Amino acid sequence: MITRRTFTGGLAAGVATAGAPASQAWASPQEDEAPSHRRPPVRNVVLVHGAYADGSSWSEVIERLHAAGMNVTSVQNPLTSLADDVAATERALALQDGPTILAAHSWGGTVISQAGLASNVTGLVYVAARAPDAGEDYTALAAKFPTPPTPNWSSPAASSNSPSWASSETSQAASPATAP
Repeated sequence: MITRRTFTGGLAAGVATAGAPASQAWASPQEDEAPSHRRPPVRNVVLVHGAYADGSSWSEVIERLHAAGMNVTSVQNPLTSLADDVAATERALALQDGPTILAAHSWGGTVISQAGLASNVTGLVYVAARAPDAGEDYTALAAKFPTPPTPNWSSPAASSNSPSWASSETSQAASPATAP
């Protein structure tokens, strides 16, 4: 089983590798022949959080990326609409100086599929994230697959630290136990 510490270390290593000079991370035949056409190293990473989190959810990743010498920005999306979240991410991207890796978790994947079209974005990293194509309607895409089960957050079995986001009536109606 992967732990959060293993995950954040792996993500940091992956982004650092993606940010290495082209001769170390990747090289096409043209780059081998003409060093002046090599891509500049990526030194910027913009992180986009999921729907039930905020920018601080990336704190351990940010520490590791800073330690690797990367410039890191964690977007604080308003979570009011896809357009608003994309706009917030685009504002963060506009502040970056040079090539940038854009990484997201969960809902953030939908956001970076749109915002990732910015000219300074050199790579997209989807971390357990939705990954529709730019402009693709996520709801229509999701409708092609079975509906995932809804957790019963109001269950008495839930720990005292679990949030109660749904009423017990809503939870019972959405519970797999009540399915026909």
